[in-house]
Amino acid sequence: MERILYHCIAARSFRPLWALEELGLAYTLRMMPFPPRAHVKTFKQENPLGTIPLYVEGELRMTESAAICQYLADRHAPGTLAVAPHEAAYGCYLNFLHFGEATLTFPQTLVLRYAILEPLERRLPQVVDDYRQWFLARLRTLEPRLAAEEYLCAGRFTAADISVGYALLMATNLGLEREFTPAVAAYAKRLEARPAYAAALKAEIGAAVAQGVDAAPPFQKVVTVT
Repeated sequence: MERILYHCIAARSFRPLWALEELGLAYTLRMMPFPPRAHVKTFKQENPLGTIPLYVEGELRMTESAAICQYLADRHAPGTLAVAPHEAAYGCYLNFLHFGEATLTFPQTLVLRYAILEPLERRLPQVVDDYRQWFLARLRTLEPRLAAEEYLCAGRFTAADISVGYALLMATNLGLEREFTPAVAAYAKRLEARPAYAAALKAEIGAAVAQGVDAAPPFQKVVTVT
């Protein structure tokens, strides 16, 4: 069955792209300019939300990046990329899987919006700084765990690390990596060293070039840290 992932450079859809590479699954990558709802009017025919990701597998259509990772892990990597309900770390796994999106990515979207995506007259430096600090405060809660463990839960790399790892990638693109605590910074480097992570980065660039989409991230180092 064909798997299709609609993706923008550096967007949340990097999570399922990375998961597909970790699992060694065949897929078709359809690159979109960011934001697709503004630049590709027909995209809402595929996804009425107009958002990225959109994952299509037969009749299945999914639009939540962490949920797609959970689906792929449960279907294709039980006991490895997924943590099963009978495992002691199952609750911890689910918590970090959703922590990566709901707690770590959400505040960064406000930083991105009000630092660069809005027109100059609508940009709000106070919002940018408030949500930068909010993100960093919540990220610091990972420091003790990552100082003691290589990965977030279950003693192995899981989809939860993909979820949180994307939040760290976004933070790096925004210029926030300079404020990572030591164990978080080391963890980010471990994730970046994974072959599937590198393969996902290569895949998105290659597909963008082949499909005539700008391969540069729509945001990069936009936050001034004081």
